[in-house]
Amino acid sequence: MAKALFLDRDGIINIDHGYVHKIDDFEFVGGIFELCQLAAAKGYDIFVITNQAGIARGLYAVADFETLTSWMLAQFKKQGIDIQEVFYCPHHPTKGVNEFKMSCQCRKPAPGMILKAQEKYNIDLGLSIFIGDKPSDMQAAEAAGISSRILVASRYLEEEIKNDSENASNNGAGKQDLTKQSKVIKVNNVLGAIEIIKAL
Repeated sequence: MAKALFLDRDGIINIDHGYVHKIDDFEFVGGIFELCQLAAAKGYDIFVITNQAGIARGLYAVADFETLTSWMLAQFKKQGIDIQEVFYCPHHPTKGVNEFKMSCQCRKPAPGMILKAQEKYNIDLGLSIFIGDKPSDMQAAEAAGISSRILVASRYLEEEIKNDSENASNNGAGKQDLTKQSKVIKVNNVLGAIEIIKAL
């Protein structure tokens, strides 16, 4: 069985400007190529697992996403990196203007995209890694059975902590912080994730 490195896209591969769908707006995060080169050298197959609710919201089309994805994969290829496949969810359960407005099992925090990759590529999830910048990334990885989960600091995590604090003040107790689990390693940036992978 193969072992895999699963990457969220926005915030991990590219700077998250919000619903990035144009090549001109796509900026690679510092260290992402080095991280992938290291993972590949250690025998990890690399996959991208990304929510793309902008499709459901009508902000861009599937064709726009596919065009950008092809360009992104070509940039990785130039760095000697093969991305096995990009799995994406175009859905949103409540916000949408087209046929992609629907509940699904692929949108993170559901593990559907990871499980689809596991089935297609015969991946040992217990030996795999997920790197993301949102609590939903960590929840999806845990639900799929991925033991090594790396959470990169982001505004999404800061917002969740703020919301939990407000809930605690208003209700006497905040909701469970699903990022405070023993196997979730928190790092400040992608460069920090490189150090974790070096040690594996």
